[in-house]
This record gives sequence, structure tokens and C-alpha cells, in this order.
Amino acid sequence: MIILGIDPGTRRIGYGLVEGTGNKTKFIEAGLLEVRSNEDVAALKETKEQIEKLIKRFRPEAMAIEKLFFMKNQKTAMKVAEARGVAILAAAENGLKILEYSPNEVKAGVTGYGLADKKAVSKMVSLILGESDLKIIDDASDALAIAIMGCYKRQSTAN
Repeated sequence: MIILGIDPGTRRIGYGLVEGTGNKTKFIEAGLLEVRSNEDVAALKETKEQIEKLIKRFRPEAMAIEKLFFMKNQKTAMKVAEARGVAILAAAENGLKILEYSPNEVKAGVTGYGLADKKAVSKMVSLILGESDLKIIDDASDALAIAIMGCYKRQSTAN
């Protein structure tokens, strides 16, 4: 089963794809979506198009996405919520199962500690995927952690 992980943002959207087979999780690809528009509506359209390209290219079974958490800046939170909604819409329209996890849930699932920092998450993502030389930006590492969490949860409910 292939899981697409999304770390939502307004212009920087991390993505990560993993494949879970049995108790093994394999790295496929990770990176940032290219959202170039400076206009909000056009950026949302680009977000949807980029996610749909990933879906068509890799044919994941599910999309795992981070739930929104409290943000001090309400304006930023609203924009991230819009981008998150567009990502969920793209996945739903393409028949993917939507898996949602809080940031603490993902950190605890991947590192064993719900308050782990980004460096610890990145290190565990590399170890879990057996990719010791994995050099990716934080947003992509977070998206891989979300996808790994999706794999773990899907595998545990399949047994």
C-alpha cells in the first residue's frame, strides 16, 4: 500500500510517499510542491493541481495529512486551513482514503515522544526508511513522518 503524506502550508507544502508491505516501510519520494503564485486563490489552485499530479503519478491508496493545531497568528492559520482543505478535496476527488493525525500523534508514533523536535523526527524517519543519507528539507521530512504514521495505522487495522 502506498501512502501520500502531506505537511500542509500556504506556499511550502511538504510531501512524502512511502510504501508499506507487511511490517516494512519503504521510501518512494519526498519534496516540496511547487506553488509559485503570490495570489491566494491561484496558489490554492496550484496546490490542488500539484497534489493531483502526485496522485496520478504514484497512485497511492491513502493520503495522510496533519491536523491543524493552535497557531498564534490567526491569519496564517486560516490560510493553512484553506490549503489543507484543498489537499483533502484533491485526495477525496481521486478516491483516496483520508487519514488525519495531530502533530503530537505523528511525533509520538515515529519517535516515541509526542514533543520531539524536528531533528529527532527527521533522524527517526531516516532510520525507519533505512535511508541513512536522506537529505531533505524539514517540510518533506515531516510529510514522510505523517505518511509513515499512516502506514503504521493502516497496517495495525489490517491485522
